[in-house]
Formats: sequence, structure tokens, C-alpha cells
Amino acid sequence: MIVYLVGMPGSGKSTVGEELAGRLGVPFIDLDAEIERREGRSITEIFAADGESAFRALEAKELLDASTHDPAVIACGGGVVLEPANRITLRNTGTCVYLDVPLEVLASRVRPDAERPLIRASGDLERILAERESLYREFAAHVVDGSGDPREVADAIVEELRWTV
Repeated sequence: MIVYLVGMPGSGKSTVGEELAGRLGVPFIDLDAEIERREGRSITEIFAADGESAFRALEAKELLDASTHDPAVIACGGGVVLEPANRITLRNTGTCVYLDVPLEVLASRVRPDAERPLIRASGDLERILAERESLYREFAAHVVDGSGDPREVADAIVEELRWTV
């Protein structure tokens, strides 16, 4: 089984993903880290040099590749749900878990920063959440509160998955 973790930047996908993979005894894949490894440059550098659409194409390719690694826990980039083809991949190749984190908690975890190509100014986080939240909810088989300790969030996901296996 592949478990995809989706959610906003700062929702804990990578941290929770590592915890969850350990509990399930399966490999962990961080899509953003894989893109950076393959490209030999940071996501910020990819956005700056090639633009968001080029990054989304790399993300879709990486998602397709990762979808063949069953079993695994895969932490997806926050914008993975924006591309219709990615939503099909998520739905057809695994179980999607949305880490739902209130805006106030996200804001305490993620500050506007030059290293975050889409969150550079005050209000960007709110705008992105407004654009993506309905997609996260629509494509997730499970919605889990991601605002707590990563170990507790991983435990909650294991419990959710237990009911579907």
C-alpha cells in the first residue's frame, strides 16, 4: 500500500511521513527532496530559473515514479493537488491522507521567506490555503489533524488506516 501525505507547507508531511513509514515498516519518499536530488538544485532555484510550470512538470514526473514504489509513505509537495493528472495518480495508486492544520498553526511554522518560492509575503499562506484546501479534502481518503506532535499524528494515521485495510 502507498500512503500519500498531502497538505499545506508546514503541515508536517515530511516529519510525519518519516514517523509513519517507521511505524508501518515501509520506505519513506519525500517528493520535494527527490526532485532536488535529481535536478541537483533546490526547489527555489528551479522556480527562479524555470518557473512554477516547469517545477510542476518535474513534480508530476517524480510522483509517477514514486507511485511505482509500493509499499511506501510518500510526502507530496503542497501543490501536488493542483495538477489534474497528479490527482488521478494519487487516487488510483494509493491512499491519500490530508494533514489538516489550522492557519494559525501553519503561520507559526511557516514564515514568508525567500527560500519559499510561493510564500514570500504576508498573506501568501492564507491565499494558498484558500486555493488548495478544497482539493486536499476532495482527494483525501482520510483527513487527520496535523497540528500536534508528529508521533501522535502518525499514530492517528495508523488508526485511520486500520479501519480501511
